[in-house]
Amino acid sequence: MEIFIIFGVFMLLSWMVSSRLKSRFAKYSRMPLRSGLSGREVAERMLEDHGVAGVRVISTPGRLTDHYNPADRTVNLSPEVYQGRSIAAAAVAAHECGHAVQHARAYAFLKMRSTLVPVVSISSKYMQWVLLLGILTVETMPGLLLAGIVMFAMTTLFSFVTLPVEFDATRRALAWLTDTGMTSGQEHEHARDALKWAALTYVVAALASLATLMYYIMIFMGRRN
Repeated sequence: MEIFIIFGVFMLLSWMVSSRLKSRFAKYSRMPLRSGLSGREVAERMLEDHGVAGVRVISTPGRLTDHYNPADRTVNLSPEVYQGRSIAAAAVAAHECGHAVQHARAYAFLKMRSTLVPVVSISSKYMQWVLLLGILTVETMPGLLLAGIVMFAMTTLFSFVTLPVEFDATRRALAWLTDTGMTSGQEHEHARDALKWAALTYVVAALASLATLMYYIMIFMGRRN
């Protein structure tokens, strides 16, 4: 019963933050950027200003699917951001370029997250089955649940390593936006607000992962109420 309460609380929080992010993004997407640049142009200019070469800015399908791929060094922007000439488009494009700058500068937490990717990928594939079987056989084969906890701990670690990566990318984006005059005054506050709500989605995910991990650990230690 406890695990369902935990999931329920964090699902509600996740829904609230996600809904707020979508509403903020929709609002700021209707506000034109004073410079009139598109998200693609903002991204290319930020990369150029930071001396980051060899990174392509491309369009990727979907909405709020924007991301930086260190494997092929591409800044992937959703159509609304890639073509958009709004405050939201500029903020998101600059944020994703913040990750490209991190990559170019060998930012420690980004390197750590990249190192964890293959481990987390394997863990995520089998983790739920190992945990389920581990809970069912905890009295006879406690080692199985322990293995599942270790796998889940890797995904939790990944979630928390992601936080400084996202916060730093936002910091770099906002600093560049204001230093270049790309956004100023109320524009800049709107850009900051949009990125703040995006960051909160990662915070909620990390806390939910930690709470769930602690629950599994309590089962393993025999302290479940």
